[in-house]
Amino acid sequence: MLEEHIFLVVLLRRVRRSPAEEVLLVRTKWRNASALAAATVLVWGTTCTALHFRQETQDPRPAPPPSYQARCSTVVAGSRVTAYCHNPYPAADRVRLHVECDRWWDVDADTSPVLLRPAEYGELTGRCWKEIRSVWISHQPPRADAGT
Repeated sequence: MLEEHIFLVVLLRRVRRSPAEEVLLVRTKWRNASALAAATVLVWGTTCTALHFRQETQDPRPAPPPSYQARCSTVVAGSRVTAYCHNPYPAADRVRLHVECDRWWDVDADTSPVLLRPAEYGELTGRCWKEIRSVWISHQPPRADAGT
């Protein structure tokens, strides 16, 4: 260990430069470091900007059409259910009430579709013989008439 230390001291004394050479060497190191840092920032900034630009110019997925579904609420009273629906949208909506009965022998019921035009209100009713297991409303876009 001592021999290595002595060797390093001797080596450093041989490389010893004048103060002017040391200042020039330090300035050169700082210039190189500054140039390297500037180049790194430029390259990194260019790639990030190009990536961001590429993401913006790619065709995004088309937006889904707006879902104009009437707002409905259901009220269950014993074995009877009533759905109250209102359509506040500019497009018509066809709503159906679906009733699932709790007993295996009780027949489940679906109402026929009711067309709710803009700003219309409708009530749908259904029932089971005994208890009701679940109730839900389905929405369908109105059918286009064949003659129009």
